[in-house]
Amino acid sequence: MPEPLHIASLIVHLHPHLLAAVKDNLRRIPGLELHQESPEGKLVVVLEAADESRILATLDSIQNLPGVLNAALVYHEILDDPERTELTVDGNHTGDA
Repeated sequence: MPEPLHIASLIVHLHPHLLAAVKDNLRRIPGLELHQESPEGKLVVVLEAADESRILATLDSIQNLPGVLNAALVYHEILDDPERTELTVDGNHTGDA
């Protein structure tokens, strides 16, 4: 059985004038993807990791990056079998994706 995969999304609030520098630093973090940004200094980030402690350690390191005001966890999911994803609508199984 494959190892579980932890997926988390974060909102990162930063000084707007440091947006490019913060994005450059974030791109260096393994398992991190940048998804959305606003010129007001907010980023939506998705993390993938092997365990919860790695998610928390990465969140801590993001919060300590120069220019970052705050990073908040907004979603966390554990996929027991990353090879099989199922779609759900309102918690009801709709079949394999």
